[in-house]
Formats: sequence, structure tokens, C-alpha cells
Amino acid sequence: MFGVVALNRFNRRKKVSGKLSPEVHRKLLQTLYAQPVSLVFAILMITVTSVAAAIASGSSALMGGCIVLGLIGLARIVAIVTMSRVAETKSVRTLEIFYTVGAFGHSAGLGIFAASTFYLDLDTTVQGIMLASGIGHAIAVGARDAGRPALALSQPALVGIPIFAALLETGSPTYIAFAISMILAGPAMGAIIHTLYRSLHDSIESAETSAQLAGRMQVLARTDVVTGLANRAGLNHALSQTVSELPDGTSLALFWLDLDRFKEVNDVLGHTVGDRVLAEVAKRLSAEAPCGATVARFGGDEFIVICPVESRRACERLAGRLLDNVTRPLRIDAERLEVPASMGIAIMPEDGQDADSLMQCADLALYHAKVGGKNHSRFYDHSMSRNLLRRKEIEAELRAALQREELSIFFQPIVDLESGRIRAFEALVRWFHPEKGELKPDEFIPVAEETGVIVTLGNWITAQAARTAVHWPDDVNLAVNLSPLQIKAPGAALGILSALREAGLDPSRLELEVTESLFLEDEATTGNFIRELSAAGVNFALDDFGTGYSSLGYIDRFPFRKIKVDRSFVSGPSVGRKSDAIIRAVAELGAQLDMEIVAEGLETPEQVAAVRAAGCTLGQGYHFSRAVPDYLAAMLLAQERHGGELLRATG
Repeated sequence: MFGVVALNRFNRRKKVSGKLSPEVHRKLLQTLYAQPVSLVFAILMITVTSVAAAIASGSSALMGGCIVLGLIGLARIVAIVTMSRVAETKSVRTLEIFYTVGAFGHSAGLGIFAASTFYLDLDTTVQGIMLASGIGHAIAVGARDAGRPALALSQPALVGIPIFAALLETGSPTYIAFAISMILAGPAMGAIIHTLYRSLHDSIESAETSAQLAGRMQVLARTDVVTGLANRAGLNHALSQTVSELPDGTSLALFWLDLDRFKEVNDVLGHTVGDRVLAEVAKRLSAEAPCGATVARFGGDEFIVICPVESRRACERLAGRLLDNVTRPLRIDAERLEVPASMGIAIMPEDGQDADSLMQCADLALYHAKVGGKNHSRFYDHSMSRNLLRRKEIEAELRAALQREELSIFFQPIVDLESGRIRAFEALVRWFHPEKGELKPDEFIPVAEETGVIVTLGNWITAQAARTAVHWPDDVNLAVNLSPLQIKAPGAALGILSALREAGLDPSRLELEVTESLFLEDEATTGNFIRELSAAGVNFALDDFGTGYSSLGYIDRFPFRKIKVDRSFVSGPSVGRKSDAIIRAVAELGAQLDMEIVAEGLETPEQVAAVRAAGCTLGQGYHFSRAVPDYLAAMLLAQERHGGELLRATG
């Protein structure tokens, strides 16, 4: 009669506590199959005691019952050991049925076998053995199967009911008293089982909650809060998983997009609008990306899409759709925005054999796409890696060249078109490599710009050129080109003034040439730089005028003393009536603003005559002289001052 009262009591509590979650239900069921060795030993104990009782009784009926009970126990051992190995994969219902059938059959068989020793009026020793075996089994299963309380309480009941009835049937006061004590033990056993169950249930539920929380935290850690896409961590996880699971013979494409000039959106309209733009771009990419693709915000204004592709042609079509969709004009409140973008594409396995190499190839392709202009896409090709290695080689050698003094400063004269006299020299860097010979500036200057070496190089050029220029006549100035990075570097103006001071060159003899692109990138920093040096006496020239955005507002806002008309208007392939008109217009502007106009790229007497007739005051080009070393520059000045005006403009 073990646990009948307690079972009803537990069921009432269970109704109050609510339904178990599927995860907790499965975990509780799996505890039944945990450590099957303990159950095997319990079954073996029952088998041994039943065999001993049958032998001691000499009863053939009891021996038959012993065999049946042993077979049930053996079947249960086989089922428990087998199911414990596959418990993770079996359904909850299967696990519950298997265990319940075996437990109920074995418990009922034990109860009937033990009760039979009383009905057959066997020796009290045999009765005592089986009574102890039944009680031991009831206590053991109550503790072991506490994960399923109904099951834990039902088994003692199945053992106890036949024994209880047999004890009453004997009529012995002692046995009747023992039967009553069995009823009284029920609530105590139920309370113990309930306590064990609550402890086990709470532990599993707590662990499950922690696992779910950890899962949610992991999702949050891999999700971009602005767009809802995967962030960099999420992308790395998805890319690694996709690559590892990619079937043989399948190609994987990686599309890397960068929004061009997105910084202007944040600066002009604010970060709130910028975030909405990013969210809209994310929405468009997700809508266009194939099913199963991973779309991620890599950081800032960069997005990545990875997905399997059937062929390069299919990849090209998808790239076109992605770029077209992203760059469509969008409207944020009352603002109509156009956000151009560049895209680099790499394909596995053609371009890379693993995730890292695929990312590197797509990044290289993106770089070349951005060089090509806005709304461009480029597929990776192996020449890009060769160019990258070449740039890295040049970067390393350039840093070493600065230390080994392999670089030299050459000077190209800027000539007065009326008098033919040298008014200034422009300082130009030359690199004579000990093994590769002379390297052209267009080979290493872009690398210096990309890597930041241009800051060190630019400061070195200014300092070296100033040391040379201090020995020239006072009316001959020094012109030096400035890089945007050089201007943005901390203490840029102070560095230039220090170089002038160390060389002993008057600041008024230095002309710094800047391009219009500086103002588009960061007008405030450039403006402060110009004003600080202008206050110290340094002059400024606007270089390559006419090739960029050519805003007259720059000329009005900043103290430029010269405008250099780009060589494309003087000796380019499109020279003609329109270019002559442009030169005349710029020259007239210079005359009205008391600014000098320098014509670059003069190569023939006819070109000199044309720009002088158009109103240009200064000229520079091979017609007068190539860039020459410092000692030849000094010779040119000496010849001019002592041998006449050798560089007089012709025409």
C-alpha cells in the first residue's frame, strides 16, 4: 500500500504548479535512464533474494515465479542499457513508455512474488527475506525515480498492495500491525519524493533558463543593434559554419559593400538619420539576398552578403541587383538621399580556400572598386594580390629609404612669363633605389598616401628643401606640395614652422600647394591649418585648379596667392578653343583678385605664347627645365643672374 495517499497528494500539488515545459520534461525523463548501473544492481539483488526464497521454500510454484521475475528483470536491464545510449534522440513519449512498462511489470511481479510467500504459509525466514526485499525496492525506486513522482510513487504501491493484502489475510496481529505501518509510511515517502523532485526540477529548470539566457545573450552578441543584421562576430560565426558545411563542387560568393561618402550623411543630417539610412540599406540587402544567405553589417558603413552561387554569371547578376537596389534614392522624412556604394566580390574556391582568404580577396576587390569611382563593383583577380604585395614591398622599402637617405629632392623652376626669370622652384622627390634604379613618383607616392608614410615623407621633403632654398636669392621662393594626411596630422603647422626655423628660411619664401580635394574631405581642419601658417607669413597656392570641383568659394574664403592651372588645359588631349577660354577666365579672375596664375605642363614655345597671351603670369614645364638636383638648380640661378636671362619666355 506504499504511497497511494501520497500519490493523490502529489497530483493535487502538480495541478497547482502548472505544466512542465518540453525541455524540462525531457530532462526529468532522462534522469530515469541516467546511471543504469544502479538499476542493474537493484534488479540483480531482487533476483538473488527471490532465488534464495524459492530454493528455501522448495515450492515449484514459487520457483516458477522466480523464473518469471528473473526474465522480467533481464528484459528490463537490456531495455534500460539500450535506451540510455540513445535517450538524447528518442521522443519523450517513447522514453516514458519504455521505462513505465518495465518499472510497473517488475514492481508488480515483485509484489506478487513476495505476497505468495505469505499465502503459501512458508517459513517466516523466507517471508522476512521477501518482505525486506519489497520494502528495500520501494525505498530505492522512490529515491531513484523522483524525477517522475507519479512513477516513483506507483511502483511502491504496486509492490505494497499485494503484500498489504497478504499480511491482512494471515490474521496475525503482528502482520496486521505491520500492514498498518505500511500505510502510515506512505505520506512520509511521498514527502521525501516530493522534496527530491522539487530539488531536481528546480535545478533542471534553472539550468535550462541559464542555457536559454546564454543563447539569447549569444544572439545579441552576434547581432547589430542598428540594423538587426549579423554583426562582425555573427558574420565570422556564420561564415565559418557555412564554409565548413559547403558541399563539394559548390561555390560560395562574398559581396562586400561600402557606402561612399556616408560620413557626410552623419555630419550634415545627424547620426539618427544616418542610422535610419543604414537600416534601410540593411532592409534592401536582406530583401534582395537569396534565401539562406547571411547578411551582415561589418562595421560603420560596410555590409557583407555571403551565399552559395551556381556560377560566376549568376554571381554577376546577383551583384548587379544588390548594388542597384542599395543605391536607389531613398527618402528619410523630407530628405531625398542618394547613397552611392562600391562593391568587391570574391568567390570560393576560385579566389580563396578558406574564410580568411575569401575575406581578404573581397576586401582587395572592394579597394579597386572604390578607386574606379562610385557605384562600381569589382570581382577579385589575382593581379590584385600581386599589386598588394608590390605596394607592401614599396612601403617597407620606402621606410628604409628614408633612413638610408636614398631619396633626393629635385627642383623644377617656375618662371615669370614676361621676364623669363626664375621666381620659384617646386620641390619634387626622387627615389634612386640601389637595385631597381629610379622609381617614378607615381609608383611610390600613392603607396605613401595609402599607408600614412606620406606624413613622414612630406615633412622630410619640406625640411630638406628648406635647407637648400635658404641658399637661393631672397626673391626666389620654394614651392612644396602638401598631402591631405600631412595636413591632418597632429601638429602639422608647427612641424612646418619648425622646419623653416631650423633651416633659417623666411616663412614668406615658402609656398605650400594644396588641392581642392582637401576641402571636400575636411574643410575645417584644412582651413585652420591654412590660417595658422598664413598668419606666420607662409603663402598658399591652389594646385590642379579646374580638375576637381573648382569652387570659387575656396578662393574667397582662404588667402591663396596663386592658382595653378592644371596641365590638362595646356598640353592635354582636349586642348582647344574651350580650354583656351577657361585659361583666359581664370587669368582674368587672378588679375582682378591680385593673384598670380601659373600654367603647368608647358612644353613648346607655342604653348608658352598661348598662355601668356591668355593672361597667365607664370609658367612651369619641360620647355624651361625638367626637375633638377639642388646643385643644378643653383647653376640655373647663377647662369640667370650672371649670364643673362637664359630662361626668357619665347614667343
